[in-house]
Amino acid sequence: MSATAPLETTAPSASDYIVHHLTHWQNHPQKGIVDFSVFNLDSLFFSITLGVLGCYLLWRIASSATSGVPGRIQAALEILIEMVDTQAKAIVHNAASRRLVAPLALTVFVWVFLLNAMDLLPLDLLPRVWQGLYGAAGHDPRHAYLRFVPTSDLSVTMGLSVSVLLICLFYNIKIKGLGGWAHELVTAPFGTSKNPVFALILAVVNLAEQLISFTAKTVSHGMRLFGNMYAGELIFMLIALLGGSWAFSVTPGGLMLLLLHVVSGWAWAVFHILIILLQAFVFMMLTLVYIGQAHDAH
Repeated sequence: MSATAPLETTAPSASDYIVHHLTHWQNHPQKGIVDFSVFNLDSLFFSITLGVLGCYLLWRIASSATSGVPGRIQAALEILIEMVDTQAKAIVHNAASRRLVAPLALTVFVWVFLLNAMDLLPLDLLPRVWQGLYGAAGHDPRHAYLRFVPTSDLSVTMGLSVSVLLICLFYNIKIKGLGGWAHELVTAPFGTSKNPVFALILAVVNLAEQLISFTAKTVSHGMRLFGNMYAGELIFMLIALLGGSWAFSVTPGGLMLLLLHVVSGWAWAVFHILIILLQAFVFMMLTLVYIGQAHDAH
């Protein structure tokens, strides 16, 4: 559509509102179900920005830490570090590996928490700002798409889980050696046999089981986080539509919609804080568990 085309004056329907909020800002329109040339620019922007912000905050708090009575922020960070370190020691028994794994787990927790916490911002705040900037640049603001919760984007959560998979493969090779890990792939978990025919059959079965296990863990790791955050985002949209149905009406029905909008929005936001923390903790714990399994020999 031309930038000079007249804008429609009709209000969008509920389905139009949801579809608009679920559409990513992309470098070009997607062609087909799978198109690796398409990038969700909004997810990349917020993920990188929050990742840098999280690292900066951790560095800033650590650099200003004192040995005396800690402030509230320092005390909270110390509690978080102690919690992560305790979990890392219980799961990853290699002290040399923990020097990398424990800070990695802390970073994962803080990063995923910040990504999830974007869901607590007002649903239309950043999209409205983006529409204003997009329209000021001479474009049709109706085509200004922006999703600002990166963990409700499957490509982000699967990217995180694939990164964990690569770290697990690295530790499998580092701890067991390339030959030892290759031997484990064809002998665990069902063992082997002295009979050449049975040994070959077991090797194929073991390898298939190992590949399925790696795939299932990676997919479930990313899908769990995505599913919870995507569902939370949809509920916020439905609550926003409930407020839109009020339409500044002072009738009893309109005031009831307003009351439901305020109460349900407040209640879901409070409950969602627990979801945000829980999902960050679960993602961190699964990261530790999978890396710990890479250290175990079968």
